[in-house]
Amino acid sequence: MATDIFLLNISGQDKPGLTSGLTGVLSEYDAKVLDIGQANIHDTLSLGILFEIKSGKKSAAVLKDLLFKAYELGITAKFTPISGDDYEKWVNLQGKDRYIITILGEKLSAQQISEVTKVISEKNLNIDSIKRLTGRTSLIKKEEYPRASIQLSIRGKLGDKTEFTSKFMEISKELDVDIAFQEDSMFRRNRRLVCFDMDSTLIQTEVIDELAERAGVGEEVRAITESAMQGEIDFNESFKKRMRLLEGLSEEVLHDVAENLPITKGAKRLIDTLHYYGYKTAILSGGFTYFGHYLQEKLDIDFVYANQLEIINGTLTGGYIGEIVDGNKKAEYLKLLANNMGIDIGQTIAVGDGANDLQMLNLAGLGIAYHAKPKVKDNAQSSISSIGLDGVLYLLGYHDRHIDLV
Repeated sequence: MATDIFLLNISGQDKPGLTSGLTGVLSEYDAKVLDIGQANIHDTLSLGILFEIKSGKKSAAVLKDLLFKAYELGITAKFTPISGDDYEKWVNLQGKDRYIITILGEKLSAQQISEVTKVISEKNLNIDSIKRLTGRTSLIKKEEYPRASIQLSIRGKLGDKTEFTSKFMEISKELDVDIAFQEDSMFRRNRRLVCFDMDSTLIQTEVIDELAERAGVGEEVRAITESAMQGEIDFNESFKKRMRLLEGLSEEVLHDVAENLPITKGAKRLIDTLHYYGYKTAILSGGFTYFGHYLQEKLDIDFVYANQLEIINGTLTGGYIGEIVDGNKKAEYLKLLANNMGIDIGQTIAVGDGANDLQMLNLAGLGIAYHAKPKVKDNAQSSISSIGLDGVLYLLGYHDRHIDLV
């Protein structure tokens, strides 16, 4: 039986009953819908329906009735005939690799989007869909926490992924925008565990620096901390040096510092949303369990792995109990938690800012450098530097309407 294939494109003011009316006409002629897609911007509809119909009288009649229905609904209809060969070529494209690119910023400009899509075009990749993940922005009311994000679904064969992502890194630095690139795999759609560094990630300070300030050795300890976070000296060596400088500090100081920890913007929104959708969360920190457990209670974190301070008679000895939680140990704990949960490592996410986070960032299914040091950003899979910690949710594909349910 000979058939014709048509692409029906509809545009016009959105209103209830459009899709029902058009597909109702198609059903009267026993048309087979091969594909359908819709977008809506500012109450203006763009709807596409690819359909197959028996050639001859039915084919001509359905086009006429669709035009009448479009006129009745006050919309514009355009028909494009599709050859069988072109249709089969299009079908065969579905085997191509798929990727997700997420663009994040306080605001998104045409230039930022243009530069990102230019890189995609240069690699002969096709954009299948573009979706806004953040809510609509008022031009009158000033937002306390401005943020904007769009998600691009792309398809095609990508040769050198490193070169591709390095171009995004250049755009990110030049135009102050975050660009995250992920393979659209089954693991991306089924993440189950999110692990966070604590200092300068979940909280906006380095706790050891805060303690050092109270002990009167702030400048010395800050210099060692910065050198360690930049990857200039070994973390374990820096940890021991800093601990020795804290000898004699009262335990009461720990309590005071814990009570005043500055929680990172977006952290509570992120963790509340993760728990609502069934994720487990963990702190994997080179900091201290004393503060990790405080945050665990405050933010409802599931697991905490960090260093344990040695305290005797209410005073810090300058020592620690157990193994030092360094970069290697964080990666080990990430594996341990994944194994205990019975999930693949590809279903994990790690978020951190320092050189001692790189191993877990690169081991996780999705590693995110958060407001990180340059060396960390350059070597991590993805980074967020323009908005708060809840930007992680946009990398997972959540829209504000999903987040605001929590």
